Amino acid sequence: MTILIDGRPATTEDLTHQALVNYGAYTSFRVEQGGVRGLDLHLTRLEQAAVELFGESPGEAELRRLMALAVDGRDACWLRVSLFAPEIGHRNPSFVGRPRVMTVVSPPPPPLATSMRVTTVPHVREAAHLKHVATFGQTRARRAARAAGFDDVLFIDDQGCVSEGATWNIGFIQGDRIVWPQALMLAGVTQSLIQRGLEEAGLSSEIRPVRLDEAGTLDGAFLCNAATPVCPITAIGDVTFAADPAILSRLERAWSSQPPQPVAV
Repeated sequence: MTILIDGRPATTEDLTHQALVNYGAYTSFRVEQGGVRGLDLHLTRLEQAAVELFGESPGEAELRRLMALAVDGRDACWLRVSLFAPEIGHRNPSFVGRPRVMTVVSPPPPPLATSMRVTTVPHVREAAHLKHVATFGQTRARRAARAAGFDDVLFIDDQGCVSEGATWNIGFIQGDRIVWPQALMLAGVTQSLIQRGLEEAGLSSEIRPVRLDEAGTLDGAFLCNAATPVCPITAIGDVTFAADPAILSRLERAWSSQPPQPVAV
């Protein structure tokens, strides 16, 4: 694992701040032959989060430069890009300015699973539209789900509608149509990549509220994130789904039809 801060080796002081202050945002993804699927979406996510959380963005050119420096010619790796400001602490949160950029390079992780059984809990992540570093609620809910015999957890809002998983998005299958939940949640990059390729894969889609009590009327469900492009969900609580290999293959084709975009410009 290699950790750089603004392109230089991380210091103990840098990492101490990261350990003690969980204010920041990040994105993470697989690098394939110097490219990243959905790099434009990851860059937009970072820039928007930087402006919202710190008041200023490092800018796309600088983010690309630091990503390329971190990857340093590696053929394949996992890259996490985080934004933080050492000037911001629990007693002094008022700093406005450009955040620092931490890059962490590690081996690509395996997919979450080949299939998932999930339970549900009422929960909406704080600032759900951001991929931020405050993950206590997600980790606690996932621990409880596994203690109850499930693989993971799916969040439900106060209206009884499905939103997102602990670290993934969910899509439902209704014939040849993919139904994406409409709720307070993170817009996933992998979800967007699948969406971009659906027409080519012969599928259509819609975004609408999906109530939990409606799940049993749908044909199937799957999860997706950067490490796991498509994984069937075989149960949500007591509701079970049969995985359809043909539909899952078309979803994987929709994702893979979006080629990696080069990090270096």
